[in-house]
Amino acid sequence: MTAPDPIPLARPEIGAREEQLALEVLRSGRLALGPMTQRFERAFAERVGAPDAVAVSSGTAALHLGVRAVGWGSGDRVITSPFSFVASANCLLYEGAEPVFCDVDPVTLNLDPAAVWDAIDDETAGLLPIDILGYPADLPAFERIAAEGDLGLLEDACEALGARDSEGRAVGSREHPATFAFYANKQLTTGEGGMLSVPTPELASRLRSERNQGRAPNMGWVDHERLGFNYRLSELQAALGVAQLERLEELLAARERAAELYRERLTALDGGAPAGEGPPEGLVLPCADRGRERRSWFIYAVRLPASADRDAVIADLAQRGVEAKAYMPCIHLLAHFRERFGHHEGEFPVAEDASERLLALPFFPAIVEAQVDRVCEALGEALGGDWL
Repeated sequence: MTAPDPIPLARPEIGAREEQLALEVLRSGRLALGPMTQRFERAFAERVGAPDAVAVSSGTAALHLGVRAVGWGSGDRVITSPFSFVASANCLLYEGAEPVFCDVDPVTLNLDPAAVWDAIDDETAGLLPIDILGYPADLPAFERIAAEGDLGLLEDACEALGARDSEGRAVGSREHPATFAFYANKQLTTGEGGMLSVPTPELASRLRSERNQGRAPNMGWVDHERLGFNYRLSELQAALGVAQLERLEELLAARERAAELYRERLTALDGGAPAGEGPPEGLVLPCADRGRERRSWFIYAVRLPASADRDAVIADLAQRGVEAKAYMPCIHLLAHFRERFGHHEGEFPVAEDASERLLALPFFPAIVEAQVDRVCEALGEALGGDWL
């Protein structure tokens, strides 16, 4: 009997419209800083409800320029989450600022506003919350904290395009810069790429200069009016972005459908409950939306039972043709953060517990019900007696 096809962890959804616009760019002869990038920026700003948006080469580039936009630099301390992709902290180091970590909410896994209050001192310059796994951080709370302390605020929304916060506002639409990423597993992909949503035309103009080696707005070849970087997004990447943005609602809906299938199947297996609704040491599913908050599904990651051996589960799933991945290490426990700042295990117990237990399951818009069934059955078998 032929073995079933492996189920990948992620797969981009690329179709005829992406091919059409990419071919349009190739035939135009304009491969950089052209009309397709401008078109992508305008459409993106309109979609998230921001005054303007600036396309760049990656989410990391967006974060770096965002740190510069807020004005953080040498000697500044910026409070952020230890439970995030490392770029959110590395971007502070690029400018000589120090990331100050504090623990996360046990349900959403986002930065805990109460912990932020406790971490503020006289050297605190700002806040960098992350919309982790597509769930919106408590931006109204962080805006109040920032206003009271006269602190800068930069939002890492790289995993959350399409999410809405507790006031029902689209992520990226508030009065501070927010960053987005378009890697191949994101809600919208350009292969590599990123975007900043920005509140003013003046800031957008400056960021467009900085992404292009600091060149003046008139694009004079040797007129570089400020320090800049090679953070340009190509026209081919922008073409993919335009096409993906045209059907973003369809892509988001497909992800939400896949997440609901997982919730139904894992709950039916009598072993999973959404965060905050079951025993914390058992299998924990992603938290449900609260109030007006709406997650934008980036990946589907469960917290395995505390007694489970995650590496063994991953290996078992691989034997069954199901790709899965540990997600993600705590930043403060990475080698260069330990060495530079003296971090150690036990500092942020909620984040560390999530880091040790989270497992990303196959998740992409085109995943079908039979594949979800197979993944859930394989996970149940891999966990065995550790299910509850």
